[in-house]
Amino acid sequence: MTTAFIATATIDRPAAQVWARLTDWPAATAWMPGVQSIRVNGQELIFHTRGRDRTGRVETVEPGRTVVVHSAQGGVSAAYTYTCAPDGDRTKVTLTADCRVAGIWRPLAGLLRTAIRRTDGGQLAALKRTIEASGAD
Repeated sequence: MTTAFIATATIDRPAAQVWARLTDWPAATAWMPGVQSIRVNGQELIFHTRGRDRTGRVETVEPGRTVVVHSAQGGVSAAYTYTCAPDGDRTKVTLTADCRVAGIWRPLAGLLRTAIRRTDGGQLAALKRTIEASGAD
């Protein structure tokens, strides 16, 4: 099992608006816990968090529907898959976070997945609050 968590939220905004906010990476600090800034360099995302820069890469984009951000450090890699599904004037958003470990990290796999769930499990609830509080764009 590699899944750290799956979260869903239904946001009271049209899918195009949710997608635009979801993929506005520099503004994602409003809903990504612990992230102070995000710089974009092509497909690369540089997250400044906990006093350090960490790099992610946008691996897959299905415009308006799915984006996958992948990061790897040492023997630990994580993939965050965000999916938007229109539901009338609302949008159902799903986040699946997968964490794979290798080498010396393998015995810590469960702890690493728990840490990811604790740190990032509230992202969609925060995204929902951020989008709905901003009113219609």
